[in-house]
Amino acid sequence: MKATKKNDPVLYGIVREEYERQKHNIEMIASESTSPMECLELAGCVFNNKTTEGYPGKRFQAGSQIADKMELLAIERGKALYGADHINIQPYSGSSANYGVYSAMLRLGLMEPGDTILSMSLDEGGHLTHGSPANFMSRFFRFEHYSLDPATEQIDYDGLERKAKEVQPKLIIAGGSAYPQLIDYERIGKIAASVGAKYMVDMAHISGLVAAKVIPSPVPYADFVTSSMAKTLCGPRGGFILCKEEYAKKLDSGVFPGSVSSIHLQTMAAKAYTFLYAGSEEFREIMTRVVRNAKYLAGSLAQKGFRIVSGGTENHIVLVDLRPRGITGKAFQDALEYVGITVNKNMIPGDTASPNVTSGVRIGLTSTAQRGFHEEDIEVIAQIMDEVAAHIDDTAVLDACKEKAEALISRFPLYDPEYDAYFE
Repeated sequence: MKATKKNDPVLYGIVREEYERQKHNIEMIASESTSPMECLELAGCVFNNKTTEGYPGKRFQAGSQIADKMELLAIERGKALYGADHINIQPYSGSSANYGVYSAMLRLGLMEPGDTILSMSLDEGGHLTHGSPANFMSRFFRFEHYSLDPATEQIDYDGLERKAKEVQPKLIIAGGSAYPQLIDYERIGKIAASVGAKYMVDMAHISGLVAAKVIPSPVPYADFVTSSMAKTLCGPRGGFILCKEEYAKKLDSGVFPGSVSSIHLQTMAAKAYTFLYAGSEEFREIMTRVVRNAKYLAGSLAQKGFRIVSGGTENHIVLVDLRPRGITGKAFQDALEYVGITVNKNMIPGDTASPNVTSGVRIGLTSTAQRGFHEEDIEVIAQIMDEVAAHIDDTAVLDACKEKAEALISRFPLYDPEYDAYFE
């Protein structure tokens, strides 16, 4: 960062400050991960200078031949990684990937504005783009929601089937942002087929685990599969869509010109590397550790008096109900941030607290697994969390926890020491 340091020292200082924060922080927000150094390099490479629209061989701007080569490489790697018929890697994010599917459904004539979409609600683990009133897409379609079984806090598949027959949706969406269990993709696919609906899976949170084959894949069962590139896939900020061959052309037109325009080639280059790395044995070992550590944390916290939503986890997410500990999600989030651990406040099923306060927190195990944490290190975190919950207003205890957290994270570098050279 020599040029930035020389020409904009204020901004350089802010970037350096964030780097130091990440180095010394135990990152446990479920939507975050650490991009490899290769992704950071590629996301700032000379492809940033090139404007292009359209698809390889059919661009709207001259000078796109090398961009074509790079996009085709990323496409082949992505298809191979997930065993998909087709992939579109142009969406700017997981959210814009979802919008691309909605756009494609309209172009395919499979859905019209005002038609019904059936999805999981935000407060039970879904996502803003799945029909939350706060998202503009709720103005275009009529969203209905299926529920969790109150006893298990897992998807009520019988109830989902009844709801589908009742509302006759044109699209059923599975997946979300705070659901810690595996999803029976095959069963939902059969329900969708029984009512003549198309089927989309949003796997933004679990796409790294799917790529590493440590949890089941939705690709064989869904018409469309969307994802972000970050979260468990550990790539750059961006998105992609997988689909069956019969929808490929309309999906592509649903993305461009349907929902995006000039593409981010530099990010696409980082996507190409991410698809390569996600197929490696090293990545598979990390994802295996993510799931193992998540299960361990859920069990350890439960032993310490925390209530774990749905009874545990089968992916990277541990969703914690804090009501038995007498504290709110916001209070726990803020206290943990003070000691050097970041999680995020999150609504839990049936939550009566405000979304800005919440009764729970969502914890993710991806970043810590990337840095090398094993079960014994997760136990230290669980102990710190227990201490913080029990003494949330005791500064002396929080300061002691802060020292423990710093001692733990100091053993696990964020990047290889050579990365520090970027700031010299």
